[in-house]
Amino acid sequence: MTTARTRRLASTWTLGSISAVALFMLYLPVAVLVVFSFNSARTGAVWESFTLDWYRSIPDDRQLMRAISNSLWIALIATPVSTVLATMLALGMEGGRFRGKRSTEQVLNLPIVAPEIITGVSLLAAMSLALRFLNDVLGRGNADAIRFGRPTILLAHIAFDTAFATLIVRASLRNLDPALAEASLDLGATRWQTFWRVILPAIRPGVLGGALMALTLSIDNFVITFFVTGPGSTTLPIEIYARLRRTISPSINAVATLIFAASIVVLVAALFAQALGSAKRKPSAEAPVQGG
Repeated sequence: MTTARTRRLASTWTLGSISAVALFMLYLPVAVLVVFSFNSARTGAVWESFTLDWYRSIPDDRQLMRAISNSLWIALIATPVSTVLATMLALGMEGGRFRGKRSTEQVLNLPIVAPEIITGVSLLAAMSLALRFLNDVLGRGNADAIRFGRPTILLAHIAFDTAFATLIVRASLRNLDPALAEASLDLGATRWQTFWRVILPAIRPGVLGGALMALTLSIDNFVITFFVTGPGSTTLPIEIYARLRRTISPSINAVATLIFAASIVVLVAALFAQALGSAKRKPSAEAPVQGG
């Protein structure tokens, strides 16, 4: 007994130590970034004094604010569109039987397993042909031609966001008991009513997780966005990359800190909403038992 207990304690301490080291290595750079976003020094890693000037300068930086605006505009449109498409695809893939289902699954997984640079080059080629065809049809010359910009970035983000969100929604659907939908249909509900009142509430955590994944990927993506961007449509990751090529600016540290804080707020809100939804669906154990 003593030997078995010692082994369990050793395993627990080993796993705990490895987890602690991994978390330390993961969040130490984030902590350094947050700390130096309050550093008054313009460059370098030498601490001078505490200041909030870099946060105050963000609204005055028009180029940076334009990049933030572009990223938010794209992400706030791509997220709901890709989430709806992902939910529809997940329902079709899990609940339907059709010829070519396995091939369709492989196509959906391709943006996930393929390197982003391959996806970016392929989207660049496809969109170049599409824009050339569209300009020829509309009769537009070089002066007024439709070019790469926010719409092309939006389409690219919807494409790869949908693939990732579909995986999460499908995982939630696999845990759904098919008998619930069958019982709803047997009791006279239509398929649309069954979806809204039975299926969607049951898979809501998966849909919410897919939406958060799509939002994060859209704001964070650099490689694919770099290939399909155009003049005046620079997103925040591309703007950060362009500035860091010159020097490590504290204003970039401040922006990154604000994004990290916003991510934590969104994550906590999502967890709270999920817990609240679970509490509402959980039957009360103190409900009175009616009997004759």
